[in-house]
Amino acid sequence: MSMFGKCVLVFIALSLFAVPVSAADVVKMNMNAIYGSTSFHTQGAMEFVKRVEKYSNGTVLITVHPGGSLGFKGQELLKVVKDGQVPMSDILMGVVAGSSHAFGISSLPRLVKSYSEALELYKAARPLYDKAAKKWNQKILYAAPWPPSGLVTKEPVEAVADIKGIKTRTYDKNGAEFLRSLGGSPVSLPWGEVYASLRTGMIDSVLTSAESSKNGKFWEVLGYFKNINYAYPLNMMCINMDYWNALSKDQKDAMLKAAKEMEELQWKNSENRSKEAFKIIAEKGIKVSEENPDLAAKLDSAATEIVKKFMKKSKKDEKAILEKYVK
Repeated sequence: MSMFGKCVLVFIALSLFAVPVSAADVVKMNMNAIYGSTSFHTQGAMEFVKRVEKYSNGTVLITVHPGGSLGFKGQELLKVVKDGQVPMSDILMGVVAGSSHAFGISSLPRLVKSYSEALELYKAARPLYDKAAKKWNQKILYAAPWPPSGLVTKEPVEAVADIKGIKTRTYDKNGAEFLRSLGGSPVSLPWGEVYASLRTGMIDSVLTSAESSKNGKFWEVLGYFKNINYAYPLNMMCINMDYWNALSKDQKDAMLKAAKEMEELQWKNSENRSKEAFKIIAEKGIKVSEENPDLAAKLDSAATEIVKKFMKKSKKDEKAILEKYVK
């Protein structure tokens, strides 16, 4: 047989076993991303999307819409995903704790004080999060924490008395109750309005991470960061169950593989970005300091009361987890 003939036979054989991907086989979805494109959570979402496309051999294509550009607000995202208004979205757990009590766990004040403790708590509570998400017709693909929250202020905070009266932007109910118990005046605001509100004096401080302080260029309006290790609030990536169930087994496996990888990567990214952010905000002029023993003791006392109040509304499985952390 001639070389040409052999090549023709090889081509025919390959054609028989090749399985082309038709347009009908491709699943396309939109993903809402709360934060802007510079946020490591949004960057993680974009990397997740790339890996899903790769592992699914191009049969699952997801478009990320950063910065909340689809117009959905944080507190409504559980319902938005539940109803399929958008198939996928990342959601800050604490913001939707009013819809499911378990989602308030990760933002409880001073419950954990290191990434290793935060990861241990996450693993213990993950079954509760999955159960809560299922009730809202969605599945959690992965979750990762924001770096630990601190108090970013115009004036230094060295004692509880320095917190009294200051108007602080908080991101959820737990933070609001914590600051209120210390005499502060918590304010609920969308992230996009925080910088302007600091400029106008509507607020004069923010409960947030060094990473968010860096992204928000808070050195232009604030001067101090008190590292109180308030919480490691979780950001979860969810998918509507109807969309999930419509995927083939191979597509689901591809998405789960990417999700597992991204969860591990994002936990590392959170810690690394926090270290980098502290260096940057300090270089830009924000004075970063640790809490003194007296302030720490008073913050712990206030935090314990918030956690105990939370536990009164908790079910047995929640209490069993939290009791390990409450002294």
